[in-house]
Amino acid sequence: MTTPERLARMRAVLERRQRDLHVVVEHIRDPHNASAILRTCDALGVHTVHLLYTDQPSPEIARTVAAASHQWMEIRRHSDPQALVDALHAEGIPMYVTRRDEGAKALVDVDFTGPAAIVFGNEHRGCSDEVAAVADGAIWIPMVGMVESFNVSVSAAIVLSEAYRQRASAGTNVPRWDAWRQGILDSWLARDAMPKREGEG
Repeated sequence: MTTPERLARMRAVLERRQRDLHVVVEHIRDPHNASAILRTCDALGVHTVHLLYTDQPSPEIARTVAAASHQWMEIRRHSDPQALVDALHAEGIPMYVTRRDEGAKALVDVDFTGPAAIVFGNEHRGCSDEVAAVADGAIWIPMVGMVESFNVSVSAAIVLSEAYRQRASAGTNVPRWDAWRQGILDSWLARDAMPKREGEG
């Protein structure tokens, strides 16, 4: 049974969820990295995460790293980049890769107040050429150190924090309620009513 306190917490979280800000995890091999990205997504209001793996199944989510955050988000799995971007465009969401291509915008110059799906790529090669070819643009994080790279989960935290900051400044992430959020709440409550399996919180 869902307690009044738990119900209030669910509603408070959903009021801040960003329906039009998505994250794409592309070919990230280390399950700890993928899990850390999901935890960041949950913390910063991202509800939908796409796992894009064309050559092998996506990794298992590490519960100890994700802190069960994946249970509170929508996870969509894909094996074809074009099908992914077509699905995003059907929802009115452009897709941006994180890599320093010609014409890429520095992070602080990107407008995150509107719809966006942000791709974070493999730990070694970054976002693939195949995904970049169908993306709507590219984003890079300015760096001034000798080693110009971040761990992919750190990159996700930096980019999503900037998106959150912009949306907060613009007032586009104010608490709200609608049929989309109510549907998610209904599914959470239905799950709460089911018998718990061993290890579930």
